[in-house]
Order: sequence, then structure tokens, then C-alpha cells
Amino acid sequence: MTAAEPAPAFDDVIHAPLRLRTCAFLDAVTSAEFGAVRDLLGVADSVVSKHVKVLVDAGYVELEKPTGRGRVRTWVHLTPAGRAAYRGHVAALRGITAAIDAD
Repeated sequence: MTAAEPAPAFDDVIHAPLRLRTCAFLDAVTSAEFGAVRDLLGVADSVVSKHVKVLVDAGYVELEKPTGRGRVRTWVHLTPAGRAAYRGHVAALRGITAAIDAD
């Protein structure tokens, strides 16, 4: 583990499958339009909203609604704390699977 890598830490907020997939997607991009997250997950807007709200409440995700001409779109991005929590969670999962593989 380097100084830039977060310590492995299992995170119950991130661990739910749809939230884990959302964080994985957002970790790979700067931000994503809400509809792209919905399409990736293959669920209804209300389901995405519910899971994104949990991530927002935890301080892991922020929403932006830039104003301008046309339809207002919602953009989602990981916060620095969210990125660290996601990467720490993935490191913890890798540690679990490495221990299983070692047996």
C-alpha cells in the first residue's frame, strides 16, 4: 500500500450491490449524468435516487444541476471522501478474497 492508497476498510454504505456498482462507475469518470447511472444499473429512476441519496448522506457523492438552456440534468460525482471510501472498500474485498485464495 502506498501513501496514495487508502487503507483497506469494509464499508457497509458502499457494499450494497447497486451502490458498489455506482461507486465503481463514478470512480472511473469525473462525473456522470444521472441517466447514465440509471442505464448502467438497469433500474428505475426512483431506485437510483434512493441509492444515490444514501451515498450523498454519507458524504460520498455530490449532485450538481447546472442551469442553462434546455432541460436541467443532474450530474453525479464522487467526493474525495467517497473515492477514498470506495477504494478502501475494494481493497478490503481484495483482502478477503486473497485470504480465501490462500487457503
